[in-house]
Amino acid sequence: MLPTDAGGITPTAPGGVSPLTPVAPAPVAPAPQAHTALLSHGAAIAPADAPAAVRAAIAAANHIRHKPYIWGGGHGSFRARGYDCSGSVSYVLHAAGLLSFPEVSGALAHWGVKGEGKWITVYANGGHAFMIIAGLRFDTSGAGQSGPRWRTDSRWFRGFHRRHPAGL
Repeated sequence: MLPTDAGGITPTAPGGVSPLTPVAPAPVAPAPQAHTALLSHGAAIAPADAPAAVRAAIAAANHIRHKPYIWGGGHGSFRARGYDCSGSVSYVLHAAGLLSFPEVSGALAHWGVKGEGKWITVYANGGHAFMIIAGLRFDTSGAGQSGPRWRTDSRWFRGFHRRHPAGL
């Protein structure tokens, strides 16, 4: 039992906290989510548990992340001076061994398996395509410079078909 003062009030520690008041633990940084890549200076770092195809996709996206947006870029050849939305998605999928030739966004809307993947999801419709790889969005549109980039700003997903490579 704690001593009381003459008025029957239990004294408190400085700041008004009673010695019996539970103190919340210090905040702890959240643990990284499984399968989530990290961004460092604009480049993605693959999670340690990422499959080889995912590591290859991230490396390919990092390779073209400073290229300019060029409409039709990446469609005549995977190697291009710049890339449009579907050209950049095609480049990354090809480097991961998941696509044989470049596709336009409308074709990517029907590529692979329907739904979101565990590691890679392509979002596509007749007018645009982008992808999420290990939790990070690779897109030609968004805040900042145009062209293929890892994007951290929010994105509208409505109206896009969600497709993924089997097993990923």
